[in-house]
Amino acid sequence: MILSNKSQQVQDYLNKRGYACEVIELEDSTRTAREAADAVGCTIGQIVKSLVFRAANQPILFLVSGKNRLDVRKVSQTLGFEIELADADFTKEMTGYTIGGVPPAAHISAIDTYVDEDLLKYDEVWAAAGTPHSVFKLKSSDLLPLTNGKAISIN
Repeated sequence: MILSNKSQQVQDYLNKRGYACEVIELEDSTRTAREAADAVGCTIGQIVKSLVFRAANQPILFLVSGKNRLDVRKVSQTLGFEIELADADFTKEMTGYTIGGVPPAAHISAIDTYVDEDLLKYDEVWAAAGTPHSVFKLKSSDLLPLTNGKAISIN
């Protein structure tokens, strides 16, 4: 299957790092957690929401279970600095992807990443793969090494 440029970037990133994950592009939107879960036939909790925040002018990526909401106040307190949700322009500038398609890795530069502890309770999870119509399935145990992330309680 021929992938779009952004999805192919994610597939190439996964391949180079030895992950046997296959990026798939769907006709249905996977922009929201509910849409993604419906499109791939999994629970909403198995969807990895990629949420880009900013601390000062630095991007921070939170990978959050589709069933959860990130508590900004609690997470800011845990991290010891204030965070705010990034807008669409900042997200694209820092990751190379538009909101709704931000993958957990394969960004244009390294981004500090935090992984919702609840995602690690599932055997497999589904993440965005570069566009609002592409996803890939991976073992939740691969999230931390793939992203060089840290597990965190987000709510």
